[in-house]
Amino acid sequence: QVQLQESGGGSVQTGGSLTLSCAASGFVFRASGMAWFRQRGNGEREYVAIISWNGEETMYADFVKGRFTVSRDNTNNLLLLQMNNLTPDDSAVYYCATNYNRNPNSRRNWGQGTQVTVSS
Repeated sequence: QVQLQESGGGSVQTGGSLTLSCAASGFVFRASGMAWFRQRGNGEREYVAIISWNGEETMYADFVKGRFTVSRDNTNNLLLLQMNNLTPDDSAVYYCATNYNRNPNSRRNWGQGTQVTVSS
């Protein structure tokens, strides 16, 4: 059974940083592309970043380029998202997901999400 568990969310002020983690189990993580998405308020889930199975290829949404970094630890089955220079617009529930795919409507496994709140 695929399990994805996010952690590391919290409350920070504008300009602050957070590192999100996603612990994966139940599938061959080291062979799987992965993704981060977020959902702001009642809005739609939106793509944040994706990373290939070996970490050599990454892609980012335009709104996070230069501020967020996605990485992975295939030894410990962890997906990471380093977030710097956060703004209130980054406040959202952040989800990790399987598959190297930017489409939030594609079939994939999702974590429960972790809340990030950025205050001005």
